[in-house]
Amino acid sequence: MNTEQALRRLELTIVRRLDGLLHGSYEGLIPGPGSEAGDSRVYVPGEDDIRRMDWAVTARTGVPHVRDLIADRELETWALADLSPSMDFGTAVMEKRDLVVAAIGAIGFLAGRIGDRFGAYVLHDEHIHRMPARSGRPALYGLLHSLAEAPRGRPVADAPDLAEAVEVLASVRRRRGLRVIVSDFLGAEPVLDPRLEPPWERPMRRLAARHQVLAVEVIDPRELELPGVGLVSLVDPETGRTREVRLTGRLRAAYAEAAAAQRAATRASLRRCGVAHLVLRTDRDWIFDIAQFVLRQRRTAHLAHRHPTSGVAR
Repeated sequence: MNTEQALRRLELTIVRRLDGLLHGSYEGLIPGPGSEAGDSRVYVPGEDDIRRMDWAVTARTGVPHVRDLIADRELETWALADLSPSMDFGTAVMEKRDLVVAAIGAIGFLAGRIGDRFGAYVLHDEHIHRMPARSGRPALYGLLHSLAEAPRGRPVADAPDLAEAVEVLASVRRRRGLRVIVSDFLGAEPVLDPRLEPPWERPMRRLAARHQVLAVEVIDPRELELPGVGLVSLVDPETGRTREVRLTGRLRAAYAEAAAAQRAATRASLRRCGVAHLVLRTDRDWIFDIAQFVLRQRRTAHLAHRHPTSGVAR
């Protein structure tokens, strides 16, 4: 299947299945209360925030009313797509780089449904490429085509890492909006202690201080545990180094423990950054996982809106 056919199939999968799984109006990937004034409605004691009271309508009707806020429109959504060499790996139904393209496509589709312009930075080889933000499906299709056609990553000395790419995204795009990081969050030196900061944590915190941020962690099952196949030749995709290893039971157990610790450290770092965290796996139904994530985010946003914290400044 060529790139054109693959993207057409991806588009149909996203459109048909997301339309089926996400019923109702499209409020975005991480819906928030917004800032644009909407319609007035009758005040519900104990559920509505009195700071949203519409005093003009209340005085005119004699019945307490509040004014809803609707989500901002025509914003810019920017994604950071990690296409470093570690993403050229997959042992299930797709490679991790294919899942990056799929995730960017789904996010772009949701952003386009609410009118946002969509752009991307791509971490690939020795460069951080910028693809300008545009609206419309043809622009999104062109972006996905560029990602799908990108050559496989190769080991490059002093290549920019994820921390540098996040720093670029935080410093260049100042206008508030949604920022999405799609990566495996694997570095040259894995962080296994949840109390330690990986190199990308501080740039992520700076990004999250100004924008809504979604971290999409892409995982292959072989990164979590190794099969019992005896002697294997392992290649580090980031450096090109090769090493023969015999996969004994003890080694496999130690690897699984280290992989679990690395994932726990990633979760802890993202939690400290205050960003939303979505996990996609190459052996799972990624469309279903995205839909479930969006529905959870909408429920959380709805509950936060219906039960606002007292004393929080707006």
